[in-house]
Formats: sequence, structure tokens, C-alpha cells
Amino acid sequence: MNISIEELKELMANKLTQAGLQRDDAEIVADVLAHADARGIFSHGAMRTEYYAERIAKGGITVNPDKQFKQTGPGTAVLDADNGVGHVAAKVAMTRAIDMARENGTAIVGIRRMSHSGAMSYFVQQAAEAGMIGISMCQSDPMVVPFGGAEPYFGTNPIAFAAPGVGDDKIIFDMATSIQAWGKILHARSKGESIPDTWAVDKDGVPTTDPFKVTGLLPIAGPKGYGLMMMVDILSGVLLGLPFGKHVSSMYHDLTAGRELGQLHIVIDPGAFTSSDLFRANISGMMKELNEVKPAPGFDQVLYPGQNTTLQEQESLKNGVEIVDEILEYLRSDVVHNNQYDHKDPFAK
Repeated sequence: MNISIEELKELMANKLTQAGLQRDDAEIVADVLAHADARGIFSHGAMRTEYYAERIAKGGITVNPDKQFKQTGPGTAVLDADNGVGHVAAKVAMTRAIDMARENGTAIVGIRRMSHSGAMSYFVQQAAEAGMIGISMCQSDPMVVPFGGAEPYFGTNPIAFAAPGVGDDKIIFDMATSIQAWGKILHARSKGESIPDTWAVDKDGVPTTDPFKVTGLLPIAGPKGYGLMMMVDILSGVLLGLPFGKHVSSMYHDLTAGRELGQLHIVIDPGAFTSSDLFRANISGMMKELNEVKPAPGFDQVLYPGQNTTLQEQESLKNGVEIVDEILEYLRSDVVHNNQYDHKDPFAK
């Protein structure tokens, strides 16, 4: 069913408030989720609302966290999120990182002990809108088989990047280091669709097209993606003194407990290295030139990285976004949650 972005945000904020989250925080979470849906990243949008509601209701997310921000150097800091809602912690940390980069040219801010924070494109977009380069990465529960392995060790460990061009121009790029994010498989399940056999494996380590048989995801580009997900885990987990690799908490294991996850924001002020105006002009020039590259057979146009989701967002803001009927029915119901996620297998619904 098609629904406006504003109505979707209101429904999600209402549900999260009903679960026990403070209204201001619920609105931030809803904004991040709607951002994902608007960009066509349905795996990180409204379909996550019930999971968050169940975790909030069961105490696995601190609804009144005692967040502690400690600046450890001119351009470094750590935010301890007290297992509060991850979307809010990530937004707060990015805001502080932007302020530090304005003063020092660069900033690196780590976030400790946070819950799941959703689509990271939202947070690097904050940096680009402030005229900065933004890079963010976070660890996640072990769901990806290492290259040459038959059981999961690392998470999908995503990386996001954004840079500002002239005016409203922005490059925003967000990717998992697995071939697909787990949420994409959840989305296929919710729509009753099969998946490509290059995304995941079953319990025997054999590629599968059935999203319900998945027990391990595959890294992008084999050993290269495997190396990238290790790098992300080190920078957003080991560096912050947090559990790493197979020790990272499962999204579904115990919804009464905090996730203890880590995330890292890197913000760069282009003006510390070159003319900000020149930088932005060159970014816009790159975007334009990429669009003008001769397309290969079967393609209408070359898009710059992330352009497809930006175009989708523009369309969604105009015409609304399509949400699976079952999810929309839940959002409009009086049910807080259906007790369907707690103590489930990591590859549960």
C-alpha cells in the first residue's frame, strides 16, 4: 500500500512511543526509518519498527540513557550511549563530530554500547548537509561466512560515505560488506520472493535461493569483502573496547539485554585541505561527468554511486512509499508487538 512519508513517520513514532520510547527519540528513529524507506532501502525502514518496539518494551533498549560524551583529543571523542536507541546516539555523535571538524579540520567519534542504528546513509548525510565529508561504519551480529568458511563469524558490517557538491548536490553511498544486507533477505521473506543464489548459503554452506533457508550470508568480492568487514569490526568494535566478530551480540538472542554495539564516525572539513568551493565544484563536476559516460549495452545511463537511491528518495517524497500491507496493518493497530523476535535464531524472521 502506498503511504506518504509524513504519515509513515507519524505511525512509526506513535508505535515506538507506545512501546515506551520518549517522544523526541521516537521521532528521530521514525525519521531514520522513513529515510531508508524513501530511498528504497526497505530492509532498514518500517519493517524494523516491530522489532524495535519489542526490544524497547522488554527493556533491551534504555529509554532514558545516561549518555556520556568524552573528548579524548582535539579531534577525537567517544560517546557512551548506555544502550540507548542507536539512531539517536548516532545522530548526536555525528552532530558533535561535525562541530569538532569545523574547529579542527577533522574529527573521529566512536560510539560505544549502542543499539542498532538503522541506515547509516542518514548520518553521513548530516555531514554532507553541513558541507563536510562523512564516513561511518558499524559492527553487527555475526551472520557472514568468512571467505573459505562454512559458518558465520563477522557481521554485515556496513560502510557509508557522503560528500557535498554545489548547492544541494550530494554523493551519498551506503553499503554492507556482505553481498546483501540481512534486511534485504527479511524483505524478500515479507514479500514471499526468492533471492539470487549469490547472496547466501544454507546450513550446509550451499548457495540457496530460498530466503527461509539462509544460515549465512556471503561477503562481497570474496576475500576482498572479507577483509573490509574485518577492518570495520576492528575500527568500530575492537578500537572501542567492545565485543568483536562472533562475540558481537545477536539481534534476536535476548531482547531484555542491551546490544553493546559500536559505530565510528569520521568527519572531514574539505576547507582544511583545499578550497571548500573548489572541492564542492569538483564533486558536482564528477557527478555530472559520470552521468555523461557512454553507457554499456543494456544500460540507459551511468549513475554515480548512490544516485539510484537519491532518485528514489525524490520520487518517494513526491508520491509516497509502498509499504507491505502486513507492516502497515501492524503500524495502524493497537498492538505494541506480537512477541515474535525474542530468543530467536539469528536468521529468524
